[in-house]
Amino acid sequence: MSAVFPRAHVLSCPTRWSDVDENGHINNARLVGYIQEGIYDLFCHHATAVRESLFPSGFIIARHEIDYLEQLHHRPEPLSVRLTVERIGRSSAQVEVNVCRDPLTFMRARTVVVARDRESGRSRKLSEKERRFLSAFMSDTARGEALTPTTQTVAPAQRVAARSGPVVGTQRGTRRRCRASAG
Repeated sequence: MSAVFPRAHVLSCPTRWSDVDENGHINNARLVGYIQEGIYDLFCHHATAVRESLFPSGFIIARHEIDYLEQLHHRPEPLSVRLTVERIGRSSAQVEVNVCRDPLTFMRARTVVVARDRESGRSRKLSEKERRFLSAFMSDTARGEALTPTTQTVAPAQRVAARSGPVVGTQRGTRRRCRASAG
């Protein structure tokens, strides 16, 4: 976690000359690679995840939703890949990933990460240790909701309606400031 972004996991990630496409900016496929590097770092290399043997069978990326906000060019200064957890489900977590080089955010993604069962290769329920670990990267409000067991079941149509609201911070023509999720 960062002192500037206390609820975010931050990975410093250099760009490489080989990441540049024919238009002179970092290729969009490489930007997806930065998301994956950040997710892998949080779930597999974070000291707590390693120490407590969390996610022993790994995880599956179930979904990426990406907004490309600014063109990113290769420079010697590394990028900050900032991850915050927005929601924790029974077997998954929705992670917001901001790829930044202060003061700009170049890309914002929402990624659904699903805990994996080694034997079946399918999703499995998150353990209480994993839920606590992930909740440390949530805003205080979202964290309280995630740690409180719920008895309410949401119908699939309601979930789709809840996801189809406006995406914050994607207005065209304005410079985006580098930030982590509200927290």
